[in-house]
Amino acid sequence: MSNKQDIKIGIVIGEHSGDILGSKIIESLKKEFRVNLIGVGGPLTEKHGLKSIFDYKDLHVMGLIEPLLNIRKLLNHRKLIIETFKKEKIDFFIGVDSPDFNTPIHKALKKDLSVRTIQLVSPSVWGWRQGRLKDIKKYIDLTLCLFKFEHDFYIDHKISSFLLGHPLSEARTLDNDQVYKKYNFNASKNYLAILPGSRASEISNMMKTYISFMEIALVNNPNFHFLIPAADNLIKEKIESYIKNKDLPITIATGSAREFLSISKYSIVTSGTATLEAAILEAAPIICYKTSKFNYFIISRMLKTKLIGLPNLLLSKKIFPELLQSECTPENIYKSLQSLINSNDIHTELHKVKSHLEGQGFDAAAKAISKTT
Repeated sequence: MSNKQDIKIGIVIGEHSGDILGSKIIESLKKEFRVNLIGVGGPLTEKHGLKSIFDYKDLHVMGLIEPLLNIRKLLNHRKLIIETFKKEKIDFFIGVDSPDFNTPIHKALKKDLSVRTIQLVSPSVWGWRQGRLKDIKKYIDLTLCLFKFEHDFYIDHKISSFLLGHPLSEARTLDNDQVYKKYNFNASKNYLAILPGSRASEISNMMKTYISFMEIALVNNPNFHFLIPAADNLIKEKIESYIKNKDLPITIATGSAREFLSISKYSIVTSGTATLEAAILEAAPIICYKTSKFNYFIISRMLKTKLIGLPNLLLSKKIFPELLQSECTPENIYKSLQSLINSNDIHTELHKVKSHLEGQGFDAAAKAISKTT
């Protein structure tokens, strides 16, 4: 008979990458406790018994404008989550990423209940809006950091932190021949992965630029074949809507990021976690980012760092090109690609990235969470 303690965990996950992390921490917590899950999450977390209060895709918003356009829905969702957690008398709350949505939940629960509050993935307080540190220190019992530089930042500010490490530290490239066989690819082609993002707004912001880049690249090298992984079927359909009348050598597939990056020496990637995956799988990334003029005006004035790409942040220097806003043009992407191709040391730098991702892991994190009781 198991002597594990029964606990209720409230969890909120707002995007695909968070669903991966959330499912892993729940899997490890189940080794310590008998877990009853309540909250919002994706298909991976739902496999652990979570019945989402609403579709987690409702939280797939980013930037400054998109949340404002959806503010009523987001506030109503957050109110429902808080009311549900209080009614169910949860023992732990785990907010996975989405700090602007989750921090007020931490705050509300900490004021009214003796809930242990955990944030999985640190807000980017080291890079911008450092005023958030006050609320983190007051309302979050433990932050699980993916990167050592984040963990060190928290320790320097005397805030409770645990170095989880990044799951991509375990990522390995796949056998190229197996990928070629699966997709019936010709090994003599120059495959180039293009990762436009996992949100609909990112596809809207980036795809036209990427299509124009592909057209330029093909003029200069007809041997290119472009590979676009899609986060899910809805994103796949949105990508396809941009290329349906284009005569371009493109393969689009869901759940294919690791396969497509494994057979690409270089990649074009919208800023985010995917830039890190590209570097780990040795598809040297060109890091791109475009948003509305208003979003960029505000964000650019809040930034405390000159780098935005995770691989560059980890290496503390701009090794991989970063093309932001007006600099993110098809012509500049192609020039950056040529620069990477002609670089003699880019692959040496790629190998260095992985060493910055190591941490104590999910099982140790679960034990650290259990000690907050």
